[in-house]
Amino acid sequence: MIEILESGSFNTVQDLGRPGYRDIGVSASGAMDPLAVRIGNILVGNDENAAAIEVQTFPFSLRFGRRVVFAVTGADGNPHLNGLELLSWCAYIAEPGQVLELKQPPRLARSYISVGGGLDIPVVMGSRSTSLRGSFGGNAGRPLAKGDRIAVGEDTEIAMLPASGLAVVEPAVALRDVFPAPVDGALPIRALPAGEHDLFAGDGEAFWSQTWRISSRSDRTGYRLSGEPIKPTASIEMRSHGVVPGVIQVPPGGEPIVQMSDANTAGGYPKIAGVIECDLWRLGQARIGARLSFVRSTHAEARAVEQAVAHYVDDVRQTSRMVKRALKAMA
Repeated sequence: MIEILESGSFNTVQDLGRPGYRDIGVSASGAMDPLAVRIGNILVGNDENAAAIEVQTFPFSLRFGRRVVFAVTGADGNPHLNGLELLSWCAYIAEPGQVLELKQPPRLARSYISVGGGLDIPVVMGSRSTSLRGSFGGNAGRPLAKGDRIAVGEDTEIAMLPASGLAVVEPAVALRDVFPAPVDGALPIRALPAGEHDLFAGDGEAFWSQTWRISSRSDRTGYRLSGEPIKPTASIEMRSHGVVPGVIQVPPGGEPIVQMSDANTAGGYPKIAGVIECDLWRLGQARIGARLSFVRSTHAEARAVEQAVAHYVDDVRQTSRMVKRALKAMA
């Protein structure tokens, strides 16, 4: 059991989402940084899709009710356990009664807390993710609040963790040759031209060439971007069509909206581009007010990035297993 001691708005329980229900209007939800959830779960010995706590408003703190393995991944802030500063991207053992505290990270947006055994939350439509718009899943369909208690599943690997913890190199460092660094403070996000791209003519090029800013009207449903408006060459009427996370739509005002984890299941705004899937975690870590630019990508590049990320995850998984096997043999 863990008890929430302090939490801001919109901190929720999330896993990798609930795909397969968009045809009946149910968004997939899931973590805004799914790579952080996968790595955190590997570190603590869970299935990669186990539910974790997504923290996007700080400070946040919880108390552990029993001895458990935990890891904090995602944002670039150092967690504290009973006042002792720890590393992110590292699995540790917490003792009963110890308090984990997360303070505001310097640059990135979201931290994830994975706990050995996973959060013991009912599965709704194949997922433990919170759907805030639908008020179901996760912690009774709502954000976490002070006083909430969440059950934790049985942890079978707690004895196979080094006393000093088990750490990995975070993706931004391990994959720095794959994910381009910010240019003049703007985060480059790769995307592919989408169905209605050609309707924007010269303004289509303006979409790629300018720097956009994430508006304060952004949330888990979509990032609204501020910049020089872009508009199609002629007014068009479109039927609603299916959309998924990463789709970039342009409403009549001309400022794009990037669909995120709680993306609408359908919409009628023209689609100018789509963010490649492996860049979505970087976008999910971008804060309100952050600047970004879109880089025209290709299907071949998207596939190469996907393979590099898969190799990184597999390397983390194999290394974790190797360390735990060695400790088990020494026991």
